[in-house]
Amino acid sequence: MSRWKPDARRRLQDAALALYAERGFADTTAAAVAERAGLTERTFFRYFADKRDVLFGNEDQLREVFVGAVAASPAALTPLAATAAGLRALAVELQPRQDDQLRRARIIAAHPELRERELAKLASWSSALRETLGERGVGADSAALAGEVALAVFRVAFRRWTTQGADAELDELVQAALDELVGFVGRPPVGAPVEPAPPPR
Repeated sequence: MSRWKPDARRRLQDAALALYAERGFADTTAAAVAERAGLTERTFFRYFADKRDVLFGNEDQLREVFVGAVAASPAALTPLAATAAGLRALAVELQPRQDDQLRRARIIAAHPELRERELAKLASWSSALRETLGERGVGADSAALAGEVALAVFRVAFRRWTTQGADAELDELVQAALDELVGFVGRPPVGAPVEPAPPPR
């Protein structure tokens, strides 16, 4: 079996997604993933700590795409607009792998330990966003709020993309969720008195 092919990491990820879908996550071993990829088990562990790690192997790269776009956005942008630029960059990065993301989402949804890891991943993105916004001069509380809002927007858009069979691309769904958010902010606060409509003339 080949061991040093430059695409070994990607081959292992593709093999894992296929086997997890076919056999189930619990019944698939690292050795089986390596065999499907045409590699050795030792090579598997050169790239991934365990079989869960295969599903999260790109999270550092994706986090950098996200916060890198925020950091590179014009200084005049509001924190929300800068965050939106990061979310759209993340969506564009994920779009070409939609089929893999669909399979990955189904696998994670079926296993509590994977859902926990997914939440930890998203929390790390939120923390990185807070730091990036802080470097742009945003106060700690506002940066923390932006981090939570960004997670909510991304999770809604991603869920629509992976569970509703939407034809729209992920960046369009992110923008739609952002537009909904802006619409909510423009409404009276929950529990605030609403001015009665003027009587018809």
